[in-house]
Amino acid sequence: MSELTHTNIHAYLAELEDIPGTRVYTTKRARQGYWLNQFAMSLMKAENRKAWKADEAAYIADWPMTDAQRDAVLARDYNLLLDLGGNIYYLAKVFSTDGLSFLQAVSTMTGMSTEDYQTMMINGGRSPIGLRSIKEGT
Repeated sequence: MSELTHTNIHAYLAELEDIPGTRVYTTKRARQGYWLNQFAMSLMKAENRKAWKADEAAYIADWPMTDAQRDAVLARDYNLLLDLGGNIYYLAKVFSTDGLSFLQAVSTMTGMSTEDYQTMMINGGRSPIGLRSIKEGT
């Protein structure tokens, strides 16, 4: 792993992007997803959840997100939302408003059924054997 210094922090953070299926929530992602995450947190209030459920497109139009973020929210594409700066704990407000548990929502991000995902996690999670580097393909 790289030595942490002021001169190579960007290289160090870039290394984290090489982990398949993992999105490390960096300050860059936090800045990118600020308004997306603020929108998600707004759903903590009952009156906002009611307005969101009544007309999602109208409610989300008031938030200064990118078109890609807005489209991903409406499509409930949680993997893309993570790529676009979403924080999974903030996005939980969206899927909770939809009536999904954390387990149900996260299983959709893996392409697995809720039952298969739950069984995998109970049995220790994903195997450490397999693709470990995107750029090296190993």
